[in-house]
Amino acid sequence: MPSFARELEQTLHNALGEASRRRHEYATLEHLLIALVDDEHASNVMTACGVPRDELRASVKQYLDNELGALVADSATDPTPTSGFQRVVQRAILHVQSSGRDEVTGANVLVAL
Repeated sequence: MPSFARELEQTLHNALGEASRRRHEYATLEHLLIALVDDEHASNVMTACGVPRDELRASVKQYLDNELGALVADSATDPTPTSGFQRVVQRAILHVQSSGRDEVTGANVLVAL
């Protein structure tokens, strides 16, 4: 089974941290995307595809601020990744595994997203 690149582990931690800082009960795909903007491998793909990362980051933050208020927990709890979040990570693992590689990076997760 493929392992996670060290940077991807940090990116996943950052996604959960973003949800936690916002007191969100769940870590969503939006939390994952905002963390991927700062992941070296994922950001290289974004740059190659002409994605304006600063604009993307600002748009996702605005969405999190304005649209996900219902996810705010009553008390401080560790956020739970949504099933969509989990499926994207699993899809990235399966893609890496099927291609014969042994390390999952942020780029793989971005493509799976």
